[in-house]
Amino acid sequence: MSDKKAVLVMGAGDATGGAIARRFAREGLIACVSRRHADQLAPLVAQIEADGGSAHAFGSDARKEDEVIALFARIEKDIAPIEVAVFNIGANVRFPIAETSARVYYKVWEMGCFAGFLVGREAARVMLPRGHGSIFFTGATASMRGGKNFAAFAGAKHALRALAQSMARELGPKGIHVAQIIVDAAIDTEFIRENFPQRYALKEQDGIVDPEAIAESYWQLYRQPRNAWTHEMDLRPWIEPW
Repeated sequence: MSDKKAVLVMGAGDATGGAIARRFAREGLIACVSRRHADQLAPLVAQIEADGGSAHAFGSDARKEDEVIALFARIEKDIAPIEVAVFNIGANVRFPIAETSARVYYKVWEMGCFAGFLVGREAARVMLPRGHGSIFFTGATASMRGGKNFAAFAGAKHALRALAQSMARELGPKGIHVAQIIVDAAIDTEFIRENFPQRYALKEQDGIVDPEAIAESYWQLYRQPRNAWTHEMDLRPWIEPW
């Protein structure tokens, strides 16, 4: 019987999600990476394979229950048991409250919270019979406090944090490590570079978070002994005010 294990990264973009997939793949887990359009994952898969790892790309909409169920079933059947499930979908939008449409608010909640519920539930369903596994959720500053013009994003991230807490209390005693990683700062991404150039300029001072450093924290969480599990971890650069 194969001893292979898979890590599933939902929201495997060009920054944090991709870095997490690469980090786990370097340790021998099969990286199953997903975003809405699978073709956008080709460079990530190629990089993992070039580094000697194994990876599979999936196109799926994490807001659609049937697609999430099918994704988990396919990986479990055709690839390997899912040892780690990472929910890393962002949904960061900025609107004044008077300009926030119902459609925008609902879409952000679907992406940032409801999708997390679907992924977390399906991960629990496959891990509970085995009595072990890890489910990690990526949070943000908005998980802790609502900011000006970020009502939709903060609402989704607050709710995702509550989901993670509830799941940790239920699943921890059953051998499943549920944790939330709150990245309380700007991350070195194309989005930050284009939309917040002054903040991005702090990169030269280690003033924004490196996705590779975030990925290392995920790996260390996974490696924790169960007698000292962390549920919530916050990450920020040395100069970030908090």
